[in-house]
Amino acid sequence: MSQLVAIRGPARGIPKEGPPNLRDLDRDGLAAWLSNHLEGAPRHRAGQLFRWLHGRRVPDFSAMSDVPAADRARLAAQASLRRLDVGAVLHARDGTRKLRLVTADGQSIESVLIPNDERGYTQCVSSQVGCALTCRFCATASLGFQRNLATWEIVDQVYQAQDLLAQGGGEYAPRITNIVFMGMGEPLHNYNQVRRAIELLTDPDGAGLAARRITISSSGLVPAIERFAGDPLAKEVGLAISLNATTDAVRDEVMPINTRWNIAALLAAVRSVPPHRRRYVTFEYVLLAGVNDSDDDVRRLAALVGDIRCQINLIPFNPHPHAPYGRPSAARVRRFLDLCRAAGLRAYVRTPRGDDIGAACGQLALSGGQPSGHVPSDMSQTP
Repeated sequence: MSQLVAIRGPARGIPKEGPPNLRDLDRDGLAAWLSNHLEGAPRHRAGQLFRWLHGRRVPDFSAMSDVPAADRARLAAQASLRRLDVGAVLHARDGTRKLRLVTADGQSIESVLIPNDERGYTQCVSSQVGCALTCRFCATASLGFQRNLATWEIVDQVYQAQDLLAQGGGEYAPRITNIVFMGMGEPLHNYNQVRRAIELLTDPDGAGLAARRITISSSGLVPAIERFAGDPLAKEVGLAISLNATTDAVRDEVMPINTRWNIAALLAAVRSVPPHRRRYVTFEYVLLAGVNDSDDDVRRLAALVGDIRCQINLIPFNPHPHAPYGRPSAARVRRFLDLCRAAGLRAYVRTPRGDDIGAACGQLALSGGQPSGHVPSDMSQTP
């Protein structure tokens, strides 16, 4: 049995000091704030501000040219448009970029831009400073859990990435096509902030991203998965589950959250999520040499999820100094994949991206990272 706790509490709450950041508010919240703080403003003012905040992403109120100067002055006296500071941008050999961003209270987080075969980029977004969970294969767990991110800190990761791409210099289309909440933190442990961030990012007057191109990942926070299942969000946004074991004994050790909600409880919650006509539930399975990569694991995996409309993303472990595991050989990875497909599973191997800058899956820990090897390209097809 693991000595790690299943869920950690935050070291501090989301900072509340200073004037409110208007990028933290959804449309209704912004309208309500204006009615209380900008007396006499016309009803359309909230829509104007929303477009300036999230569509044009202006740095200060003075740039809002169609808002009267008197209103801009009143807004500047009562509210903030603060953004994250860019601490560093790291470039990987494969075109991946990692943004190290700094919050107003000096916390660092990371977000990753992954090229999509010249179509644009998938952005991996963080939801917490550190992580509330203690998965032993994940470098982020070594940072502890400092706090949840505010809504504006989540959406600004995307806005900072869009600003970076607008500067040019990359060989891929300068646009973000997909968002995956697979960065630092457990997204469903910060449910309200993540949900509001998705509303802002999918608003046509904001980033205008398609909800069906957004995926939320969870390590198995069952009550939150059940909440997600009943949320209208589940009809559009994808769900990915970090499974990583086929027995409770192994999952207890690798992912201590399993000591609270075991595999059976987790899969029952997944089955409660309404099926999506265009989306599969994704099960992420990090392959750990000698731990969860046997032929028997394949047979158990097929028995566990074979009745779920799903796909399996096999992720050869990306080594880092904070975990005691190794990556299976390329031959072992290939056999695991072949057996999964022979068992009728829709399975793929995720090629490591950005592992030379510590940006690959499981490596986000505010470091540059080291190369962790290569998966043959003929095993890395994606659906």
